[in-house]
Amino acid sequence: MQAPILGRDRHGAVVTNFGCSADGMIGAMATLDWPPLPYSEWESTRDTVHMWTQIVGKTRMALAPLENHWWNVPLYVTPRGLTTSPIPWRGETFEIEFDFIAHQLLFAVSNGGQASMRLFPRSVADFYAEYLGTLRSLGIEARIYRRPVEFDDTTPFDEDRHHASYDAQYVERFRRILVNCDRVFKDFRSRFLGKCSPVHFFWGSFDLAVTRFSGRRAPAKEGADPITREAYSHEVASCGFWPGDRRYKQAAFYAYSAPVPPGLEGEPVRPSAAHWSAPLGEFILNYDGVRSASSPDQAVLDFCQSAYEAGAKLAQWDRENLERHDS
Repeated sequence: MQAPILGRDRHGAVVTNFGCSADGMIGAMATLDWPPLPYSEWESTRDTVHMWTQIVGKTRMALAPLENHWWNVPLYVTPRGLTTSPIPWRGETFEIEFDFIAHQLLFAVSNGGQASMRLFPRSVADFYAEYLGTLRSLGIEARIYRRPVEFDDTTPFDEDRHHASYDAQYVERFRRILVNCDRVFKDFRSRFLGKCSPVHFFWGSFDLAVTRFSGRRAPAKEGADPITREAYSHEVASCGFWPGDRRYKQAAFYAYSAPVPPGLEGEPVRPSAAHWSAPLGEFILNYDGVRSASSPDQAVLDFCQSAYEAGAKLAQWDRENLERHDS
């Protein structure tokens, strides 16, 4: 008797679940859908891909019209990776997509032009040179700031030859996690009737986020730069997924309110694995805690919802009119 096929692992091998109970099958599928992402094993690849997304993201930032809270800046999750969405250019539009299944960077222009770049172990400088050349071949010129932002190494892109890693297996795992987070965050977003951001990927901090707004303006932050002033001009409650960095070396879900209402750090959040991080100033739920949950989707939803409720309660949001109560 042939074992039921659940799918294939990242090396293409068939994953089966012969003779397991229903709970066992659910557990196997959860493990398949929420793959491990140990920071230490893909740190070099993470840093390289982070720089590549900054190069592409800065193109959108340079050419797309400004939107409130810098919503013209992020990338968006697709079934295959990350995209800029259409960007205006001299009567046309173009789009750039990271295809993390075929491991290509795809360019498409509304006049029919198209091009691609292979994604493989190569330096940021080499990627940057080919990228700008590909844009020019399509008739597109973009002036972008050459130094990384929100990153601990500010070597200009065209001089960066030390970030040159690309482990396809870990990139594929990251893609799968983004797909799942995008799906669950959109479910969470649907429960709110007030102003809410799209689910979007910020290439500066390298995280996927969704943000709710109370509708009230926030006090101006003294000494804040123009980007921060625009981003936090109104009261927000945000949650997201972040693959970690050298400050916090593990993937995690996070949630925060801004401004931070007094007492937020003492509020209970779900599931039990979630906690308040004083160094980060936000609630944290480590990704491995989600992977080990009986229902990873529900664990993420509970975390987002409970953290939002904690901040909204303390900040006295008008929850009756901001939240959906018909489902």
